[in-house]
Amino acid sequence: MRLNQVTVMVRDIDVACAFYVKLGLKPIVKSPHYMRFMCPEGDSTFSIHLGEGSTNSSTVIYFENDALDLLVEDLKGSGLQCDSGPTDERWLWREVRLRDPSGNPICLFQAGSNRFNPPWRLPESL
Repeated sequence: MRLNQVTVMVRDIDVACAFYVKLGLKPIVKSPHYMRFMCPEGDSTFSIHLGEGSTNSSTVIYFENDALDLLVEDLKGSGLQCDSGPTDERWLWREVRLRDPSGNPICLFQAGSNRFNPPWRLPESL
């Protein structure tokens, strides 16, 4: 089994599209109520869907980047605001937290080998 995509609800397709393009995602499908993007690496996709009302999501969207500090510098230079970071976390990831224009929480992170092989990895999963 492979994860194909994650879809989040947004208030404005065009505003959300501009935000996710700034993050580095490539638009591949667009309609008045839906948009899908290719992630810059791998074969995963991410999509947004126009919704009415609140988009207060507790689901955090994680995007990994091997050059996190450079990415954050570029994003801040393009006007995006970060809520925190970059911060070295106790779980051995470097993270930055921000929200898309609809308020969906996002974590940009750099984990290296600790993504799949942290010191506390379960032995039976090796």
